[in-house]
Amino acid sequence: MTPEEDIRKPCAVREVQEIGAFALDLPVRWAMAQISARVLGCGRIGRRLGSDENRRLLHAFFSKKARPQRLSEGAQQNRFTGASDFIDFMTTELNTALVVGSTGITGLNLATHLVSKGWQVYGLARNPKEMPGVIPVAADLQDAAALKAALADINPTHVFICTWLRQETEAENVRVNGYMVRNLFAALEGKPLVHTALVTGTKHYLGPFEAYGQTNAETPFREDNPRLPGLNFYYTQEDLLFDAAATGNFGWTVHRSHTMIGYARGNAMNMGVTLAVYATLCKEQGQPFIYPGSHEQWNFLTDVTDARILAKQLEWAATTPAAYGHAFNISNGDLFRWRWLWPQLAAYFGVEPQGPPPRPAPLEGRMQNAPEDWQAIAAKYHLAEPDVNKLVSWWHTDGDLGRNIECINDMTQSRLLGFHAYQPTLASFLELFDRLKLERIIPG
Repeated sequence: MTPEEDIRKPCAVREVQEIGAFALDLPVRWAMAQISARVLGCGRIGRRLGSDENRRLLHAFFSKKARPQRLSEGAQQNRFTGASDFIDFMTTELNTALVVGSTGITGLNLATHLVSKGWQVYGLARNPKEMPGVIPVAADLQDAAALKAALADINPTHVFICTWLRQETEAENVRVNGYMVRNLFAALEGKPLVHTALVTGTKHYLGPFEAYGQTNAETPFREDNPRLPGLNFYYTQEDLLFDAAATGNFGWTVHRSHTMIGYARGNAMNMGVTLAVYATLCKEQGQPFIYPGSHEQWNFLTDVTDARILAKQLEWAATTPAAYGHAFNISNGDLFRWRWLWPQLAAYFGVEPQGPPPRPAPLEGRMQNAPEDWQAIAAKYHLAEPDVNKLVSWWHTDGDLGRNIECINDMTQSRLLGFHAYQPTLASFLELFDRLKLERIIPG
């Protein structure tokens, strides 16, 4: 019997005979047969797993999950109802993730989440960091040959694209970020891909940086809103994903996050860290904590995206075939006004909150001395990062808080398909601030 024929033989019978006279009820036998035939035998994954691997997975299931007992001669048959256990176990064992951009706010939190769920995780970055349970892969998406070589011996079933590079113009954003995605799919050609997720954002509805927020888009933003006219590198990335999925016969999803809140050291486009640094500077200098954005954003309803809830949605979509072929908005699930949240952030740091002045006071124009001031604070409190420019992005936070239009994302589509995770926004900020203190990014 050839290996191909052997792997297609339903192993529910073969493996039970070899492992021993375990008492299996019908649902478990059915689950074993279905997964063996449909996943291990017939799919792209099955073609890369030999019978030895089948045997290893089944032995591991019996020893780690179901723990059935051998029958003593003449004893009454004992049964266990572990069909769902078996399905969950096999699904986890077969999932191998490639997180592209594993050091950023999205990729780091996603990789951490997947490891906690038992996935095998490869983290790709130009300069990957050591993370528990994550196998680092050093590669530059702009170097096609080096990228292909770095991924030659890696066979991911699920790919998560969580990175992009900002350029001076949107035309350059389209060219560079499109080139990186194109190189990635070329390097993954022939791999046993089941699903690829692309993380984009609310600029899908608000337009690129050059024309950011200069739209009359209807709110709440819905995934089926038509694309805006003109260039947008998110659209380019999506089109490349759609083409690759059609050619490679794998599933896809797109995830449109709003303003990201979460821990990621060295990721400057992080409003939570930027506001923590700003509040720390205000406290040290005895200055009020002035809201730097527009009056509209101060008063309008809005939402944000915790990096941890994005990670949960990414895993959910990757393992939910009904989600394939869809784009999903992702936000915390609650709504707030900055005039409600700002005083609570100020209270955490013990600073005086102030709303927007008659004329907005963006951070970028007010933080000219921040590098020197932060260096002194870092020395005083023995902080881990004395370079403020590695922690903050004044312009990015100004952009989010300075918009003149309402920004709310509708979550109905993913809710209807079964994604029900929720994250209170105030907790997103306060838990991040606690983590920053623990990591000595801001004073404790």
